Amino acid sequence: MNDAHMVYCASDDWRRLVHGTILPEALRGVELGDEAIEIGPGPGFTTDILRTMTGRLTAVEIDEGLASALTERMAGGNVDVVIGDASALDFPAHRFSGGASFHMLHHVAPAEVQDRVFAELSRVLVSGAVLVAADGTYSEGTAAFHEGDTYNPIDPAELGKRLGRAGFEDVDVRTYELGWVCTARAR
Repeated sequence: MNDAHMVYCASDDWRRLVHGTILPEALRGVELGDEAIEIGPGPGFTTDILRTMTGRLTAVEIDEGLASALTERMAGGNVDVVIGDASALDFPAHRFSGGASFHMLHHVAPAEVQDRVFAELSRVLVSGAVLVAADGTYSEGTAAFHEGDTYNPIDPAELGKRLGRAGFEDVDVRTYELGWVCTARAR
């Protein structure tokens, strides 16, 4: 991410948007079970809420600095922070009872790597486990904000097919003012 993006994603403005709008929209009716996985927690604003919804949460973050800060902040709680690549998760199949990803998939390119992330999530979730995800849709303003970093938003009209190919069923994709939200169940 570029410097402006890193600053914004660690800001109180973003935290308020995540806690007040994005997560309430995405998590309505979602049960993550006893041991969930979150990919791309960044500074952990989503982690703050997700950890209250499960007995144990594993947060997979590719950025070592973000992972280190989140590890320190979550010390002594029910969150394990792992430095890793969501397109090649280092966990056994069928380990997690739920999965989550919030506003990070647009940082993954190309689309084939996003699809590997979906396939990996399907692999590590138990059959019937829910995946909940949310992200933004394309806008010129957001593209400009991502100048100098990766910006590969997912078209919500294509998301259901992509999740189906990755091993999910019962896919529900809906749009709202900030982008899209989806839930799907691992086969």
